[in-house]
Amino acid sequence: MNTYPISPVRQELEQLLKKRLLFIDGAMGTMIQTHKLKESDYRGTVFIDHPSDLKGNNDLLGITKPELIEQIHWDFIVAGADIIETNTFNGTTIAQADYGLESAVTQINIENAKVAKKAALRAKTELHRKVFVAGAMGPTNRTASLSPDVNDPGFRAVTYDQLKASYYEQAAALIKGGADILLPETTFDTLNVKAALHAIEDLKKDLNLDIPVMISVTITDQSGRTLSGQTVEAFWNSIKHTNPLSVGINCALGAKQMRPYIETLSKSAQCYISCYPNAGLPNPLSETGYDELPEDTAKQVSEFTQSGFVNIIGGCCGTTP
Repeated sequence: MNTYPISPVRQELEQLLKKRLLFIDGAMGTMIQTHKLKESDYRGTVFIDHPSDLKGNNDLLGITKPELIEQIHWDFIVAGADIIETNTFNGTTIAQADYGLESAVTQINIENAKVAKKAALRAKTELHRKVFVAGAMGPTNRTASLSPDVNDPGFRAVTYDQLKASYYEQAAALIKGGADILLPETTFDTLNVKAALHAIEDLKKDLNLDIPVMISVTITDQSGRTLSGQTVEAFWNSIKHTNPLSVGINCALGAKQMRPYIETLSKSAQCYISCYPNAGLPNPLSETGYDELPEDTAKQVSEFTQSGFVNIIGGCCGTTP
């Protein structure tokens, strides 16, 4: 593995983490949903003639409604976020293929990173606080380890090289747009995130730049395993060679259900630990999709901090400023 001089951003983050808990923001997707946007909001003027429906493709809003995305970032900053995530969860050619927008991926990532950076710089000016921008890199909608066809276990809908190329394009655009950190998150398949980390390593080499990396895995149910079958200890052992700034768990579970796994990870990993759970378990009958109130989540995660399990805390689906 190549090594680079420690970047000023990583040094600054590590100095802060030695002193105190850092806060990462909450959910972008469910915050966007509260605005009841229409097809025209997603199209704007840039994608007005696109042949397929675009409603729900939240990553486009950094281009078509940047003021809305900036406001969501700002609300999280005012609430105390030290780290905000770019609105790029589906910002890969693989994920954007569902909308026929592979060609827009670089623009999507650059513009969303710029929007987040604008909010972060505003925090420096108006609140006299340093806010870091993490380039969010979602898991894509395909898995490299499992077959989507029960009749053909050997079939794969995506290759490692396709994932790596797609992640490289995203990572390069996020850094170009101003991201301070790269954050492969909601990882359900370790082979997918290995492709992302390989792409980031190639980007570091090409830029001769040490980019801080945070990694976050999702435990899909109470078995304590990822969708591809790994325990959190096995996951850490699979990716520890990349020397991440932090490793953690996000999404799928609420804090209460996540607790034993974050404890296990904190005992296994030799880096900082992050945790951003959902607002409880999903409830499709609830107006927001989640039942847990902010004070409920706060009570759960504060116990994580008192127990010394975590260094970076925030929220995922259903959480608000």
